[in-house]
Amino acid sequence: MGFDHNDHYHPLLIRHLPPHPRTALDVGCGTGRFARRLARLGMEVDAIDPSPEAIARARALSREVTGGPGPRFEHADVTDVHLPKAHYDFISCLASIHHMPFTTVTALRDALAPGGVLVILGCYPEKTALDWAWSLAAVPVNAAARLAVAARDRVPRGRVRSGLAPAGRERVQAPVAPPAVPLPEIRGQAAALLPGCRIRRLLFWRYLLVFRDGG
Repeated sequence: MGFDHNDHYHPLLIRHLPPHPRTALDVGCGTGRFARRLARLGMEVDAIDPSPEAIARARALSREVTGGPGPRFEHADVTDVHLPKAHYDFISCLASIHHMPFTTVTALRDALAPGGVLVILGCYPEKTALDWAWSLAAVPVNAAARLAVAARDRVPRGRVRSGLAPAGRERVQAPVAPPAVPLPEIRGQAAALLPGCRIRRLLFWRYLLVFRDGG
């Protein structure tokens, strides 16, 4: 599969875990790579995705690389499910919020336990000169990263390491949609729906939103 922008930011997201997290929810989990990272940190992880193919692959991979059930994977659309109130210590949403109304964040906010953290790794379309400048800056770094990953993957390694399946085996054909909401509009909606949240632009055509429950 080569260099993956979402996987690249996994360590950044994990740095925003609250102290001593026990429960987590991964929204739009795909084949479960990030959900498995969370589970390896000792959390009880619920992971949902609207693609039945992705969920089937996530369950199969988890049995293969963990030797057990791993996260609880469920075929579901977060806009249609009832999330337990004030339950999760950590909620993640990786490159999936643009597949749903941004107002869905209110349900995620309400599902946070007191002191819980919501992290969104989001995508946005280039609309402004600043957007295009960041995109231009990302192109050579992206090319270098892809070359580095390709060189690394040519070196023989074990099939399974650190509880993660080889990335190329996680690919499934799941529905995708281009992002449509510009970053300034995302900032405005987030300020209204997630008071006190922080948003910063990231290099690889993404932004990071972090919201901490004040309870």
